[in-house]
Amino acid sequence: MHAINIISGISMLGVFVGAAALFIILSVFNGFEKVILSLYSNFTPELKIEPKEGKTFDPNTAYFKALHKDPRVFSYTEVLQEKALIRYGNSKVIGTVMGVSDEFLRSKQLDSTIQDGAFMLHTGNTDFAVLGASVQANLGINIKDPLAALQIYSPRRTATESSNPLNEFVVRSIYPSGVFAVQQDFDDIIVTPISFMRDLLGQPVEVSSININFKNGTDIKSVEAEVSDKLGPKYEVKNRIMQNAVLYKTLNYERWSIYMILTFVVVIAIFNIIGSLTMLVIDKQKDIAILTGLGAGKRMIQGIFFFEGMMISMIGCVAGLIAGSIFCLLQEHFKLVKMGSSMTVMDAYPVDIKFFDYIIVLLTVTIIAVIASGISARLSVKRLDEIKQDL
Repeated sequence: MHAINIISGISMLGVFVGAAALFIILSVFNGFEKVILSLYSNFTPELKIEPKEGKTFDPNTAYFKALHKDPRVFSYTEVLQEKALIRYGNSKVIGTVMGVSDEFLRSKQLDSTIQDGAFMLHTGNTDFAVLGASVQANLGINIKDPLAALQIYSPRRTATESSNPLNEFVVRSIYPSGVFAVQQDFDDIIVTPISFMRDLLGQPVEVSSININFKNGTDIKSVEAEVSDKLGPKYEVKNRIMQNAVLYKTLNYERWSIYMILTFVVVIAIFNIIGSLTMLVIDKQKDIAILTGLGAGKRMIQGIFFFEGMMISMIGCVAGLIAGSIFCLLQEHFKLVKMGSSMTVMDAYPVDIKFFDYIIVLLTVTIIAVIASGISARLSVKRLDEIKQDL
């Protein structure tokens, strides 16, 4: 009897650990997703409008002007970008030069991406560039050097054959003001004022895209549908998921892969219940026969053992969810588990508790527990007729 109780307790402990681990890991992945997407959101607008054909379009239309004045809009940024050759001293690298209008600087989170210097594009009549970390590292730029001007080379639109290859390029100089680091996708970018890019590309009117962020509380999906409908088939309106489709897919694949692995751990823990209930059935065979003699049917006997299996599983699951929630709250506030290295963005594992994760863990444990308890319940009446004859 003591052995059965101990085995049942171990089974409950296994479910407790499995449920807690599953909830904690899902919360940690939520935290990583939140941090990564918040970093991307510094350079990824809520809506991005691009031409379906060609590289640029004219933003000076009645609808775009009305959209700029829409009270729901927080920032409306005109962007003109192109690949260019960036030179510093004798070092050269190919990167993306992104010219932005002044409303780009409305984002309050830009400063959190800065590793060195400041996110500054203008001082008086002087233009400055903010460099991605990859560009700064590849060129070995010292932004504190007053002579550290960058030369940006772009092919001349009206280029003709010349004995001097430099005549086929437009060259402009600009001083760096800061270095930012977000993710590899953005760290090869140089951000400049759009006026600098217009001069470099000889493009006084057109833009590559319009980036729009909205005020808190705005229904982005309805605005996206509205803008897409008004612009028609000549333009493509992209939300953040469409702009970073590969990133979102990768995060989802990783999340559900870990979920499946930990689910197998929960399966092993819950199926230990079959062993403990099987031993209990063997120990209680005479009691089962007496119950049937008093009028209890097979369904009632099965129900007793099914209920016991579910009780062990659900007590372990609920206790695991409570313990997992407490741990996540402590990790969120006190940063108990460090990542082992000091990072600019985070030095401890991030967590983000979501109500949906409670449902996922409860459903997972419940489904597996129903199967395991059902198997045990069927064993309880398998040799019932033989036991009654022996009595």
